[in-house]
Amino acid sequence: MSERLQPGDTAPAFTLPDADGNEVSLAGHLGRKVIVYFYPAALTPGCTKQACDFTDNLEVFSGAGYDVIGISPDKPEKLGRFREAEDLKVTLLSDPEKKVLEAYGAFGEKKLYGKTVTGVIRSTVVVDEQGKVEHALYNVKATGHVAKLLRDLKVATD
Repeated sequence: MSERLQPGDTAPAFTLPDADGNEVSLAGHLGRKVIVYFYPAALTPGCTKQACDFTDNLEVFSGAGYDVIGISPDKPEKLGRFREAEDLKVTLLSDPEKKVLEAYGAFGEKKLYGKTVTGVIRSTVVVDEQGKVEHALYNVKATGHVAKLLRDLKVATD
């Protein structure tokens, strides 16, 4: 079981392929705040809702100085299909070995329909301009999470 991150921790560095196979690294976002969210699987109802919510609010986040990156164990090809099918604008990264998911505490035991299973823990980590963890939210809900994040980060939506 990987350790959960705490505010003030240095965010684990990563470089992963995006939906087009291009390498994207956290270091490439230094100087901007980054919302890194982890989700179980592309093209599933909850993950689609969450990705669409982030896409719908991307300009608001961006205007407040935040970049948004979604990470799942899906292969880049599936992420590409997900992006096309839902017209997503957020950066989607592929972590099939689950190394980044584990480094961020977003992979491990969780409850699913009353059973304990091992898998992706829906999580969101907000990283500041210097690469430090500002917020680490675990077991978040797919629906309503983006709206709550907007409120918690005091990002104006009007």
